[in-house]
Amino acid sequence: MTNLFGEFFGTMVLVIFGAGVVANVLLKKSKAEGAGWLAIATGWGFAVVLGVFAALAGGAPQADINPAVTLAKTMLGVYTAPEAMATMLAQLLGGIAGGIVVWLAFLPHWEVTEDQGAKLAVFSTGPAIRKPFANMLCEAIGTIVLVVLIFAIFSKQAGGLAPGFGPYLVGILVWAIGLSLGGPTGYAINPARDLGPRIAHAILPIAGKGDSDWGYAWIPVVAPLLGGAVAFAIARGIGLV
Repeated sequence: MTNLFGEFFGTMVLVIFGAGVVANVLLKKSKAEGAGWLAIATGWGFAVVLGVFAALAGGAPQADINPAVTLAKTMLGVYTAPEAMATMLAQLLGGIAGGIVVWLAFLPHWEVTEDQGAKLAVFSTGPAIRKPFANMLCEAIGTIVLVVLIFAIFSKQAGGLAPGFGPYLVGILVWAIGLSLGGPTGYAINPARDLGPRIAHAILPIAGKGDSDWGYAWIPVVAPLLGGAVAFAIARGIGLV
């Protein structure tokens, strides 16, 4: 149970800081309004570092905070199938909880923000150009890069890491993905990070929120999971695991 709480807590912290930076930049009358993509990518990188430490402190030794990572580790033999499903559910619930916290933190700003797309973007990703195959490909590539390089960072070939240093490198990795590959789809690269807050958007009484774009919602869930599976195969093929 401590593992599940840690994954829940870590994913909640991830979304509080990640969705929070998007709210800061996009919502009207926020003092950070208009800060731009660099602020968002940096905030998400920091969010990963803090989410991983929160998961570890909460009792989750793997600190995946991402079902795509959990899937890859299940293929490696870290989890049984039931353990993996329970872990992914905890991550999803953490994503919902994080979305609720961000809604509360910016409570007066939803009503003064007219752009429904901006409100949804706080909670979930969306494509710059809506082309399902291209969107799937971009999300899969981003996730493959994420998971393969996580395996690389913690591999024997990398020479080992000082205790507590790994989360910072993973945060830098996510920061780099946002800066380099994030523009086409908003780089969900994590089903819980997208689906959890999207559910929060759907159920919360957000002023003037519009719909939750469920027609697109399957892509940032399916593509990262496929990417995680492919990433495991690549990592196994080149000897990282």
